[in-house]
Amino acid sequence: MELLTIMQHRRSVRSYTKESVSAEQMEKILQAGLLSASGRAIRPWEFIVVRDPQMLRQMAGARASGAQMLKEADAAIVVLGDEEKSDVWTEDCCIAMANMHLMADSLGVGSCWVQGRLRDASDGRTTEAYLRELLGYPEHLRLEAILSLGIPREHPKAYTLEELHREKVHEGRF
Repeated sequence: MELLTIMQHRRSVRSYTKESVSAEQMEKILQAGLLSASGRAIRPWEFIVVRDPQMLRQMAGARASGAQMLKEADAAIVVLGDEEKSDVWTEDCCIAMANMHLMADSLGVGSCWVQGRLRDASDGRTTEAYLRELLGYPEHLRLEAILSLGIPREHPKAYTLEELHREKVHEGRF
């Protein structure tokens, strides 16, 4: 499949079947993240793969709203950045998230980006503090986001090139 076609097809999927994401699919999704571009090739990201249904249900409380799909997800990848390694860890982690998001869709796996950085949990703490306690990652690692994964119950229709907001493109000057 052509890359532009994959990008058109990629949509956030928040409802999943009970079918499992295979080990092969998960490995390819992780490879896409690990192959991501990063400033000065520092690769400041760390990934936590969560497949335990009980843990996924608890993770749904990591956001005051917008994370309930984790209760149905087969898996999630928590993307963390090492702020001691790079001052552009957020950008680098976002590139890894985007690559994994695109790879998941190209493999028939639904995914949804659950923003974590600068968000609050259902219990009033930050999303980062909530997940740090739950998953035990060290203080120098900072939360970027969670990628929920599962086999889509249904997939939203692809974007068309005619729907693109061409008015967002400025030639030469704004």
